[in-house]
Amino acid sequence: MTASRISAGYFRCGLPYNRVGHGPRPLVVFQGLMFENKPLSRWMARRFNGYQFLETDYTLTIVNRKPGLPAGCTLQAMANDYAAMIREEFDGPIDVIGVSTGGSIAQHFAADHSNLVQRLVLHSTAHTLGAAGRDVQLRTAAHAGRGDWQAAHAAMLGFMLPHGAGLKGAAGRLITRLGAYLLSRRPPRDASDLVVTVQAEDAHHFKDRLAEITAPTLVVAGEQDPFYTAALFRETAEGIPNARLILYPGMGHPASGAQFQQDVLAFLRKDR
Repeated sequence: MTASRISAGYFRCGLPYNRVGHGPRPLVVFQGLMFENKPLSRWMARRFNGYQFLETDYTLTIVNRKPGLPAGCTLQAMANDYAAMIREEFDGPIDVIGVSTGGSIAQHFAADHSNLVQRLVLHSTAHTLGAAGRDVQLRTAAHAGRGDWQAAHAAMLGFMLPHGAGLKGAAGRLITRLGAYLLSRRPPRDASDLVVTVQAEDAHHFKDRLAEITAPTLVVAGEQDPFYTAALFRETAEGIPNARLILYPGMGHPASGAQFQQDVLAFLRKDR
């Protein structure tokens, strides 16, 4: 098997990216919520991008938001940044995966820039956050805004631990404390990008615009996703004219595993 190339940098428009894979077709991933808007380290891009199974078919460009987002920046404005980058860097419409917060942005992108998207995967995302997901993101941003990065990481890590794995008791608290401590040892320079993005997603209510997404779409998620509900995933798929929904019983956030990989590959390869 050919070794995947890994690169990182910033596009001319300012968006940070990582590029992995060696496939002949391009695919852009709109990255989920990050504590800092910068490229992933080489190790993180290799081990934790979640899409290694696509690297034979695709060269993946995993894109974060611009650093230095202005106060009041909306998800629609962020989607416009992605559109400008795709027009500059790619020849024609491409396949897009939007994961979590990146999927919220991808909904605006697919509706407002339909000529740029060929196939769309909405990965563990919906037309709005669930109440619990909204609450934990706002609490995380509040901790970060006060400079308490350990508390910010602890809030997010504790929320995402799987209920069914015995990790919500003492073991879960220990894992959360340790993970938060390690992650907070190299804090971002400031919290503004995280805070602005969380505030923008808090205002994300896209249900009335879902019908504007015309690209073939796969909505794929876990039924036990703590940020959303199964009902929100169903509403999202039902609102998009060319959408298919796949929910995995007992799975959290984000959806993963062998069946997830098979389903995403089958969708992206359809009609090739």
